[in-house]
Amino acid sequence: MKISAVIITYNEERNIERCLNSLSGVADEIIIVDSFSTDKTADLCRKFDVNFVQHPFADFAAQKNFGNSLTENKFVLSLDADEALSESLRESIINWKTNSYTDALQINRLTNYCGKWIKHGGWYPDAKYRLFDKAKARWTGEKVHEYLEIDNDAVKGKLNGDLFHYSFYTIEQHLTTINKYSTLKAEINFEKGKKASLFKILFAPWFKFLKIYFLKAAFRDGWRGFVIAKNSAYSDFLKHAKLRQMELEN
Repeated sequence: MKISAVIITYNEERNIERCLNSLSGVADEIIIVDSFSTDKTADLCRKFDVNFVQHPFADFAAQKNFGNSLTENKFVLSLDADEALSESLRESIINWKTNSYTDALQINRLTNYCGKWIKHGGWYPDAKYRLFDKAKARWTGEKVHEYLEIDNDAVKGKLNGDLFHYSFYTIEQHLTTINKYSTLKAEINFEKGKKASLFKILFAPWFKFLKIYFLKAAFRDGWRGFVIAKNSAYSDFLKHAKLRQMELEN
């Protein structure tokens, strides 16, 4: 069974080589859909045997579906540029290729935050469907969180090994992403007619912190666990506060 890997990129010079190297011997075709990067992403990609295509970015689901439409093979392995296959996952996929009987396969994702692998706070195993028959699955979702919609008759399975996710190298990078995504989430909720109550603005962030730090044991990841819980609460606060601002301005 042959596999086409699809990766979407935008200014990923720090991550893309690691991602592509991990696909060696696993992917039979690699499609990269780039949103007109301004760094060295294009040059680095062209060092590899890939089909590098530039395409305007509308949203994550649309960009990934466009990449899927360019593939020659039946099965698609969808990766983000800041992800890489672990050795055990590589072996699991190679074994699956010779004994395939499933249509969609789930993979555990292990995230590295500021130099440490995070195994608590709800961040692991973070299972995602990433290897699938493109005739039986497609990406859908809103501006922020895309997800794989799988046909009801598809046979599902799970691969061994972890997908390494190199998320944030610095806290500043995390905060920048939070600011961007909280705006998008607020816009989505505003378009849906949702309201931001004072109760949610004041108390939802505290509930989020307590849930992640204590109930999901983020404290076991040391100071990084505390930062993750606190930043998650801050993200909730911004999402509700920005929605309230939109309500007042319209």
